Amino acid sequence: MRHLMSPLDFTTEELDMLFDLANDIEWNPVKYAHVCDGRILATCFYEPSTRTRLSFESAMTRLGGRVIGFSDAASSSASKGESVSDTIRVISCYADICAMRHPKEGAPMVAAEKSLIPVINAGDGGHQHPTQTLTDLLTIRSMKGALGGFTIGLCGDLKFGRTVHSLINALVRYSDIRFVFISPEELRVPDYITEMLKAKDIPYEEVIRLEDVMPQLDLLYMTRVQKERFFNEEDYVRLKDFYILNMDKMALAKPEMLVLHPLPRVNEISVEVDSDPRAAYFRQAKYGVYVRMALILTLLEIEA
Repeated sequence: MRHLMSPLDFTTEELDMLFDLANDIEWNPVKYAHVCDGRILATCFYEPSTRTRLSFESAMTRLGGRVIGFSDAASSSASKGESVSDTIRVISCYADICAMRHPKEGAPMVAAEKSLIPVINAGDGGHQHPTQTLTDLLTIRSMKGALGGFTIGLCGDLKFGRTVHSLINALVRYSDIRFVFISPEELRVPDYITEMLKAKDIPYEEVIRLEDVMPQLDLLYMTRVQKERFFNEEDYVRLKDFYILNMDKMALAKPEMLVLHPLPRVNEISVEVDSDPRAAYFRQAKYGVYVRMALILTLLEIEA
């Protein structure tokens, strides 16, 4: 039995197979419409989520399976003090696979150690968000043709953004990638990441102004400043509108550059950018369903 706790749980060769499967699902949906008949996915979400939870539910439903679970810790026995370990033991009796989101780092790993079914980390605090990273990688590979040979700018909250941390750690396994970190001083990428890039001799630079680096980017990964990760309301208010991507900034970019965003968006991308063909974030959300469908099949060892 296998779990997914980190994007690094899969080798690059295994990721290629997963993405090939996701692309086949994209182009041949009827072929996969009933492969999970009789199977049940449990979505155990201890903190709010719209896209990730519904994406998992859509994925299982499109495969012919069913979904049970909860969308808030208050509606589960966690509100009575039940531990994650006990919850997953019970869930293992009811479902065939579980997707878990939890505000505490490492909680899905604790669940996986006690689980009798595959567990997917659907986000644990500011730590990891592996299925979002798989979505990002599939989007890049599908729209750019390869994973490697590009300059990617990551903009916004690079300190608390788990999607950013996971994506960087996944991309360093591919060749000829250059990182540009765009953030205010207070939200710079953690030192352990820049130290890792130095150790691997992977080029990167840190800047404050987005306009200064737009012309050199092949990919721009925008993120929101996350209110829920701040301890100080004043700091959040001061930094939340630090970057707003609009058409004036897009005019500085390459014609083939892609804009990605894990969503939800607040106001860091102006709605006028949505009509630009380089805006890929809603297509990215669609790829999230395909990659989660492929992941469910892989972990359940089901072949179409």
